[in-house]
Amino acid sequence: MAQASRYLTGDKAGIQEFLDKFDVFLLDCDGVLWSGDRLLPGVREAIEFLQSKGKRTIFVTNNSTKSRQEYHKKFTRLSIPCTPDDIFGSSYSAAIYVSRILALPTSDKPKVFVLGEAGVEDELRAEGVSFIGGTDPALRRDITPEDFDNLADGSALDPEVGAVLCGLDFHVNYLKLATAAQYLRRGALFLATNTDSSLPMSGSFFPGAGSVGFPLVNMLGRKPLALGKPSQAMMDAVEGKFHLDRARTCMIGDRLDTDIRFGIEGGLGGTLAVLTGVNKREDWEKPDAAAVPAYHVDGLGDLKF
Repeated sequence: MAQASRYLTGDKAGIQEFLDKFDVFLLDCDGVLWSGDRLLPGVREAIEFLQSKGKRTIFVTNNSTKSRQEYHKKFTRLSIPCTPDDIFGSSYSAAIYVSRILALPTSDKPKVFVLGEAGVEDELRAEGVSFIGGTDPALRRDITPEDFDNLADGSALDPEVGAVLCGLDFHVNYLKLATAAQYLRRGALFLATNTDSSLPMSGSFFPGAGSVGFPLVNMLGRKPLALGKPSQAMMDAVEGKFHLDRARTCMIGDRLDTDIRFGIEGGLGGTLAVLTGVNKREDWEKPDAAAVPAYHVDGLGDLKF
């Protein structure tokens, strides 16, 4: 039987004991720090409090729509103390994987077909990875009979593409999906920045990157290699970049299947769930829960005392 999660909101002694166990906190963003462009209550003060106690705060997000530099602009706009080096997103994780780990068969310099926004492109570009698709205006239109013919015979495909990388794409359409599918049918590797089914925004939930890429999963009958949470490829990359001690590191998030699993499967010293995002207490009390956090609070602001 899984150990019960300890509730820390309002428990000053419990919070102090919790803080004493960790030197580093990995924090998810959507549903933990903010909902859309709305900062959640007490977040800024909680991060300042953690940093005042000598804790390292690292922001690990699955949202692939922004690069680290663009995310830093958002942190600055919301007055959250952070540097670009404190941010580790799924787009960055995917770019690192493609450029430094993956050896694509079709080209000395891997070329990637992107389903995603500018954040994916920016991180691939920074790593020297060639790509097509993404925000290309030529793909933001209806598919035509000629497109079907040219995709079917391969004349519309770039022979150097060795991988399809799926992220959250606010402009996904049939032409993009059809093009990605043809690359995958011809042997391109299937990668995803993350497979989150939903995205917390504006106090509600909307389709996430996993929902964008699901038509390809459904068509092909295979899943992509996910490079965001809970992928341990991402955990290894985070550990390598920040040289953290896993036993003295805690993952803070709102999703059981990504954030909390990421911390548990990564062997971190602890996990903390906040109830301002996707999952609630009843979700981890179910027999088939994706994961059970070691601790939970109503919101990140509750860590400050």
